[in-house]
Amino acid sequence: MKIALIGATGLVGSVMLNVLEKSKLQVDELIAVASERSLGKTIIFKQKEHTVIGLEEALGKKLDIAIFSAGGQTSKEWTQKFADKGTFVIDNSSAWRMDKNIPLLVPEINGYVLNKDSKIIANPNCSTIQLVMALAPLHREYIIERLVISTYQSVTGSGEKAVRQMQDERICRLQAQMFYPHPIDLNLIPHGGDFLANGYTTEEEKLVHETHKIFDDYSLRISATVVRVPVFGGHSESVNIEFKKEFDLGKVRELLENFPGIVVQDDPQNNLYPMPKYAEGKDAVFVGRIRRDFSQPKTLNMWVVSDNLRKGAATNSIQIAEYLVDHKLV
Repeated sequence: MKIALIGATGLVGSVMLNVLEKSKLQVDELIAVASERSLGKTIIFKQKEHTVIGLEEALGKKLDIAIFSAGGQTSKEWTQKFADKGTFVIDNSSAWRMDKNIPLLVPEINGYVLNKDSKIIANPNCSTIQLVMALAPLHREYIIERLVISTYQSVTGSGEKAVRQMQDERICRLQAQMFYPHPIDLNLIPHGGDFLANGYTTEEEKLVHETHKIFDDYSLRISATVVRVPVFGGHSESVNIEFKKEFDLGKVRELLENFPGIVVQDDPQNNLYPMPKYAEGKDAVFVGRIRRDFSQPKTLNMWVVSDNLRKGAATNSIQIAEYLVDHKLV
C-alpha cells in the first residue's frame, strides 16, 4: 500500500499524519509531498524520517491512494493527473465538492456511493461533516424539513496564519500579523469565507449545498450563519431542526447514541455538554443540549461540537481511505 499525503507540512497535514499513523491502514510506503518551499524537509511517520518531495515526482510513484490537503488551486491542477494514473484521490479542498460527478463523502452516511471508478473523492467542509453526522440518524427516522444553523468556528479552521494572529493578539504583540479583517481575540467575527451578493458567505452556502448533496435530498430548507470565534479545539454549532414527523426525546437520544462516531454529552444538571476545549484531539462528534423547541411543532434544538482538524478534515479523509480498502476498491 503506497499512500501519498499532499500538504504534509501544513496544519491539517500534520494532523493527517498523526491520524494515519494510528489508523488500521497498512501503509507500506508513505510519500510526503508539499510545495516547493518545503522540498527537502523531513517529516516523521512511524518513527522514520521521510523526505518531502514535489508533486511531479510523486506522480511517478504508482500510488494506491493520494490524500490532498494543499488548497483548491493545487487540487484543481493535480488531482485529475493522479486519478488518470489509477490512483484514488481523496481531496480535502473545496475544488470538487459540488461537482455532480464527484462523490462528497462521509463514510458513515453515504459510503455506499463509492465504486472502483470513484477515482476522485471529495471530503466535505469541516462544519458540514459534524452537522450531517448529527443529523443523519434523525433524518432517516423523522425526515428533516428545515434547518437553522449558527456555527461558532475555531480559528484553526482558517489555517496557520489565523492561529498566528490570535496568538500574537493574546501576547499583545505590537505588530500582530493580521489574517482576519478585524482582531479575533476577545472578539467574534460573523464572517466566514467571502460575502456573496445575496448577503450570505461562501462558508454559509457550503453548509446548505453540501448537506443537500450528502443526503441526496434537495428539498431540505436550510439557513446558516457562520461566526469565527477565538478558540482552539473545534467548531460548535447550534442547530434547530424542524421534522416532518413527531419525535420522542428519548428515542432521539437513543438514535444518536447508537450512530457510529457520535458521543452524546447531555446532562445539563451536572454541567455536562459538548465544548471545543474537550473535543480537541478527538475523532468523535459530540452532541448535547438536546431539547424540544416549544415555539414550533415537531422541532428540536441541539448543540454539536467536533474537532474540525480531526473528524472535520483528517479523520474523515483517513476513514474514506479505510473504506476503500475494507470494501476492496483499492
